Amino acid sequence: MSTRIAFLKGHGTENDFVILPDPENAIDLPPAVVAALCDRRAGIGGDGLLHVVRSAAHPEARRMAAEAEWFMDYRNGDGSVAEMCGNGVRVFAHYLQRAGHVAEGDITVATRGGVKRVHVAKNGDVTVGMGKALLPEQEVTVSVGGRSWPARNVNMGNPHAVAFVDDLAHAGDLYTPPPFTPASVYPDGVNVEFVVDRGPRHVALRVHERGSGETRSCGTGACAVAVAAARRDDADPTVTGTPVSYTVDVPGGRLVITEGPDGEIEMTGPAVIVAEGEIDADWLDHARR
Repeated sequence: MSTRIAFLKGHGTENDFVILPDPENAIDLPPAVVAALCDRRAGIGGDGLLHVVRSAAHPEARRMAAEAEWFMDYRNGDGSVAEMCGNGVRVFAHYLQRAGHVAEGDITVATRGGVKRVHVAKNGDVTVGMGKALLPEQEVTVSVGGRSWPARNVNMGNPHAVAFVDDLAHAGDLYTPPPFTPASVYPDGVNVEFVVDRGPRHVALRVHERGSGETRSCGTGACAVAVAAARRDDADPTVTGTPVSYTVDVPGGRLVITEGPDGEIEMTGPAVIVAEGEIDADWLDHARR
């Protein structure tokens, strides 16, 4: 390679990402390269990578190009492909606005979890229409150490197991995926949220994200937690006909999740770009080997 590649670094409630602008989908990103970029000691460092591509230029997104010009080709920190990342969508939209690709206000972003409708506010907050949750009926149990809890199976375009616990410390170190049973429920792994109550319609969580370990925040996880909490609290808006909002504290900040009577979920929170620079061509060539 003879050219350098631009990158940015951003975060949403401290869920941090390497941002790689590549409108024409010209950069080869095998898993080893993504993992090297996300390595916190030998690379730039991040929970994941936001590959910014025009939908028309990416084979997985061309069918969505008429609805959304830009595709968030999201990768986990280990290089694996993921369907969606809620905090990532906020940072992705903030980048698009900062780069002049879109204006403040309402925009659309294509993801593997479908087209997401996003509102970029002047105060820096970003609201993402996260779609509807699916609630598979399978019973799930998650375990840490000698403790086990029943978990609510929630799918937000990616799979989640939500367990309500007495103390967030019971989640352990979350370096490795918490065991779950039956294994057949999540054949491709799962994001596991451990949740405690902080007050009325107010919860806090810790999360193990598949492919990344414990992260400071998980947007789809916060949505899954709010959905599970509403069902537990007999506040299911699809039953009551009344919207319900939960404040969800994550280690890296705070998100507000609102579910409407139609089941549509919105997530509101901050998005920050902290740096930009260039990736050294020799380093990148070495990472490809």
